[in-house]
Amino acid sequence: MPPEIYPLIALIIGGALGFFFDRLRMGGAYKARDQILSDAQREVDSLRKQAELDAKEALLKHRETQDRELQSQRDGLRNQERTLDKKESALNEVQEDIRKKEKMLQTTQQRLTERTRAVETREKELERLIREEQEELHAISGLSREAAADRLLKRIEQDLQNEAGSLIRKHEQELKLNAERMAREIVGMAVQRYASTHTSETTVSTVDIPSDEMKGRIIGREGRNIRAFEQATGVDVIVDDTPGVVVVSAFDTVRREVAKLSLIKLIQDGRIHPQRIEDVVNQTQKEMELHIMQLGRDGAEEAGVPGLHEKLVFLMGRLNFRVSYSQNVLRHSIEVAHLTGMMAEQLGLDGAMARRCGFLHDIGKAADHEMEGGHPAIGADLLKRYGQPAEAVHAALGHHDDIRPEFIYTVLTAAADACSASRPGARRETLERYVKRLEDLEAVAYGFPGVSQVYAVQAGREVRVIVDPKDVTDRGSAKLARDIAQQIEQTMTYPGEVKVVVMRETRSVGVAR
Repeated sequence: MPPEIYPLIALIIGGALGFFFDRLRMGGAYKARDQILSDAQREVDSLRKQAELDAKEALLKHRETQDRELQSQRDGLRNQERTLDKKESALNEVQEDIRKKEKMLQTTQQRLTERTRAVETREKELERLIREEQEELHAISGLSREAAADRLLKRIEQDLQNEAGSLIRKHEQELKLNAERMAREIVGMAVQRYASTHTSETTVSTVDIPSDEMKGRIIGREGRNIRAFEQATGVDVIVDDTPGVVVVSAFDTVRREVAKLSLIKLIQDGRIHPQRIEDVVNQTQKEMELHIMQLGRDGAEEAGVPGLHEKLVFLMGRLNFRVSYSQNVLRHSIEVAHLTGMMAEQLGLDGAMARRCGFLHDIGKAADHEMEGGHPAIGADLLKRYGQPAEAVHAALGHHDDIRPEFIYTVLTAAADACSASRPGARRETLERYVKRLEDLEAVAYGFPGVSQVYAVQAGREVRVIVDPKDVTDRGSAKLARDIAQQIEQTMTYPGEVKVVVMRETRSVGVAR
């Protein structure tokens, strides 16, 4: 065979072999495909069965959950049903009780109606009997209707007085069991804790001189020294025949004190002429201002009232030279501050605020010569102007009970002011004024019917009234004591309180002969 055919044969044999091998590979692929599809089908069937099982299991679980919820709802409904049954039973019982009460009320109303009718019938019968008895009494006594009415009214009035006296005595006893006990405990403890002196300083208006020759030097040639002194100090100097004394008179107590100290300095120095007088008076005025400021600071510190304005401190220092019934007003203010603070602390209130109210309550007396109005209004205006709290302002304005108190500190200040003013030795009065006050007290009591004798005792702190037992009964005596006390409150001015004691005594006298 020619050699060119070998490549061709080789090509044909290679192609045949390639075709054969391709067919072999394609047959394996088909088998692999079939195997894969079979495996996939089996896996799908397995997954489907698993999904069906999972779905059935989830459905069973959901059904069980729904069954439990449904059972819970059924149980709740059963409980509500039982509760409603109980409430219904309770309502039925309440309705039954209401029915019973309605029946009882109807029965009671029926009885009341019957009783009302019976009472009306008895009232009519009573009125008829009273008319008949009145007519019979008129016929027997021979009195006219007007005279009988007057006598009856008098008898009713007497009965009402007896009842009023009995009620007054009853209420007074009830009030004394509580209010008087607590008030005495609080005030008594405060007064006992604060042991103040029982003497008061007074402002001296006389100056001792070494000899009567000094009077001439004080007057000076043609009176120029005394005129210069009076012009510089604003006081009146009285040089009379009284040996060893020169009297200094002035309405302003501070000016009078400045004049007194200046005159003492001039007498001690011996040089008395207009220029020297002016220098000494100016120097004394400056010293007095410093002294007043120091007195105010000392008083505020003693009373426990810090942080006051300088003007208020100065005014409080001026009160050292002001007296009320011979009682030093600054010492009185310090005493009231302590008493008010102690009572406030016992009541659980602010002791510092109470001391401030008590210390400043009379500050208006330091300026009442310079401003118009009473010292309560002046003091309240000053305290408000210099930034003091409303409690202190109101205490200064109302410590004499001129207005209705808005703060408890005002009441405590008024009580402490009365305690300080009425304690023994706090104030002194002239004999004429003292006697006049006692006479006025007795005159007020004599103005009531049935009073036979009146005695004012204990320096006017007590009025003893002796009544005629024929005109005043035991119950009427209680009302009489109250009426006399009210009349004294309305018509008289006095420190502290006045006790009215009504005494009724029946005496039977027999004489054997």
